[in-house]
Amino acid sequence: MSKMQTIAVLGAGITGITTAAKLAEQGFDVTVIDRQRYAAMETSFANGGQLSASNAEVWNTWGTVLKGIKWMLQADAPLLVNPKPSWHKISWMLEFMSNIPHYERNTIETTRLAIAARQHLIDLGQKWGVKFDYSECGIMHVYSDQKELEHARNVTQLLAKGGLERSELTAEDIKLKEPTLQGNYIGGFWTPSDSTGDIHSFTFGLAEAVRKAGVQFMMETELSDVSIEGKGVRVTDDKGQSHYFDGVVVCAGVGSRALAKKLGDRVNIYPVKGYSITVNLRDELSRNSAPQVSLLDEEVKIVTSRLGPDRFRIAGTAEYNGDNRNIRQDRIDPLIKWCNRHFPDVSTESVVPWAGLRPMMPDMMPKVGRGRHPQVFYNTGHGHLGWTLSGITADTVAGVVAAERDKQR
Repeated sequence: MSKMQTIAVLGAGITGITTAAKLAEQGFDVTVIDRQRYAAMETSFANGGQLSASNAEVWNTWGTVLKGIKWMLQADAPLLVNPKPSWHKISWMLEFMSNIPHYERNTIETTRLAIAARQHLIDLGQKWGVKFDYSECGIMHVYSDQKELEHARNVTQLLAKGGLERSELTAEDIKLKEPTLQGNYIGGFWTPSDSTGDIHSFTFGLAEAVRKAGVQFMMETELSDVSIEGKGVRVTDDKGQSHYFDGVVVCAGVGSRALAKKLGDRVNIYPVKGYSITVNLRDELSRNSAPQVSLLDEEVKIVTSRLGPDRFRIAGTAEYNGDNRNIRQDRIDPLIKWCNRHFPDVSTESVVPWAGLRPMMPDMMPKVGRGRHPQVFYNTGHGHLGWTLSGITADTVAGVVAAERDKQR
């Protein structure tokens, strides 16, 4: 029996490229396939930047469901659901609600994964020489609503069970932590072990590094089919060219559901759109007035990261609107207005908008590991925590693939 050696990684986002790096370290012959010309051009292009174990709480609560209904017709709401029905959306939401009883367990497990992921990501960056505006700045959650603050105290207990320590802040503490922040916040939480970084710089830089080390790339390649063939997998592109591999790891974000179906698996990912703006800090006053600490404003679900000296990333919102990649101005405007309100001395004259589709599983847990067939593996469905969890899930799936190879010897 020939051993598993050639592996196709489907997708060149953060999960695909970290998986390719980990597989290369395990001695596999790796080929990355993606429809874009470069790595990290879709969901891994301009996210909020946070590496945030403190944001590990899963969304499966009745409170989230009720908020979604309340906000359904409010264009600038943090959570927006297109009321137009589809079977995929309905089935996903039914599964989402069926996982509400697992809220505590999944929040604790996600916290544990996020903490374990930190060192893997740092090690990848150091080993492969990747620069990505990494900052051990800590993350501060701020609250203007008493009920939300009380809920956060309960979440803090769950995070602690997963191994994360964070401390409660008073309104005065918030001002001391980040003097540039304006607003009437009643309290908050501080997680010094969390950090930030530019996901695009990391993913693109890592892709170029592993390419030089021998990982093959088939970019600008749209897949028309992927199928089980004997003890391997055949991948066919839209030009009719096919390639045979001993195994495949699906890391295709919101495209993973369709690929999994072809491979005999059900991976019920739904695309949840998120938006961001990158504020270019072109003048000294703006650079001095933008925060150094990373923030999460819980009332409006907006996160921020300082990416180097001259960029300020602001991201937020969740939009259930199918495979729609349009950048809606009515979803961008609240991010700009938030910046103007809370950081009035930061100029928003130069703002770059972006939208990306988060691959969300109904239980908010990533799909990592084996598929139905022994040559099929998954590392996908990370939702809003792909950047945070990528290091550990890549290491996990590479270990599973290596175990399958070693079993065949």
